[in-house]
Formats: sequence, structure tokens, C-alpha cells
Amino acid sequence: MTETPSPARRRWDPIVRITHWSIALAVLANALVTEEGSGPHIWVGYGLAAILGLRLLWGLVGPAEARFSAFWPSPHKALSHLRDIRAGRKEHHSSHNPLGALMVYAIWGCLLTIIGTGIAMAGPPPWDGSEREAEHRTIATATQGEDAEGEEEGGEAGEAEEGPLGEIHETAANLLYLLILLHIGGVIFETRRSGKQVLMAMAPLGR
Repeated sequence: MTETPSPARRRWDPIVRITHWSIALAVLANALVTEEGSGPHIWVGYGLAAILGLRLLWGLVGPAEARFSAFWPSPHKALSHLRDIRAGRKEHHSSHNPLGALMVYAIWGCLLTIIGTGIAMAGPPPWDGSEREAEHRTIATATQGEDAEGEEEGGEAGEAEEGPLGEIHETAANLLYLLILLHIGGVIFETRRSGKQVLMAMAPLGR
């Protein structure tokens, strides 16, 4: 079994750590605390969009290890990394390892899908802080009802239009939860395998 020398323990830069944990808190809040379609749920969603936007921008202008070029997704490299794990080889990666890179992009893809469909269904932010679910349904019903014979037919058309977006939104959210569980499992496994404190590198406090 071969092992490359391990460098001194490092930590991710503050922007990466702050956005990582802020995204995690926003996902937990909308999954467990807020009511779907409510004003708080929508506000958290817009906050999530802003945080993710900052992280993606940081992937262009941030330090080397935080940039997309440092952990570009590669199935070939991921398979090679799996072979290294099986053979007991441990290699240092200045950023995410190849499997971690695939996970990061998969999570980002789910988040972008959730945010995009959520905005499409919710419309502009609820600046008055009121509940938007009933308002949104009313607007959708009125819009679809213009070409319908009555209010009931218009409501059915509005629901039909919202249906696919709602299904995509829910499916992406469920997939995100699965990816998060796999991500946590991967962090635990990598910490046990390599002896590196992977979680500490992402700790929100400290240098």
C-alpha cells in the first residue's frame, strides 16, 4: 500500500464555508420548518438563490482551490479514484477529490432546478411578507380562465400548468435529500479512510 505525503491541515476559505453552511441551513429550513408555498418558504428560497449565486461567482474569481477548474467533474477521474480506494492508495487533492467533485455539481444542479422551478411557480418575492400560496393560485387561475368558459375551468387549467413544475420541484428536492445523505456518508468515509479531518476543513469558525 502506497501513500503520498499529507500536507499540513488546511481549511476552506471563508466564502466557501459560509455559503456551504448557509445553503445547508436554507435547505433544512424549507424542508422542516416553513410551509410549502408560504411567504417564509419563498423568502428562504430567494435567499438560497442569492447564496448559491455567490458561491458560483466565487467559483470564477475565488482562490485556486475554490474555482471550478480545481474540481471539474470527470467520470474518468472518479473511476480512477474508486480504483485507488480499492487498492488502498491515498492521494492528496488540493480541492475536492474526483468523487466529491461529482457530488458537488450534482447538488448544485438539484439546487438550480429547485430554485428555477420555485421562482417560476412563486413569481416575484413577496415584498409585503404575506402568504403567497393563495395569491399565486388566484393569479394562475385568473390567467388560465381568460379563455375558459368559467372560473372552475380556468382553475383546472391553472393547476394543469403548475403540475409539471411542481412535480419537477418536488422530485429535485427529494433527489437533493438523497445526495445530501450520500455526501455526509462520503465525508465520514473519507475521514476514516484518510485520517484527514474533512469536516473540520469546512468548519464555519476559525482560520
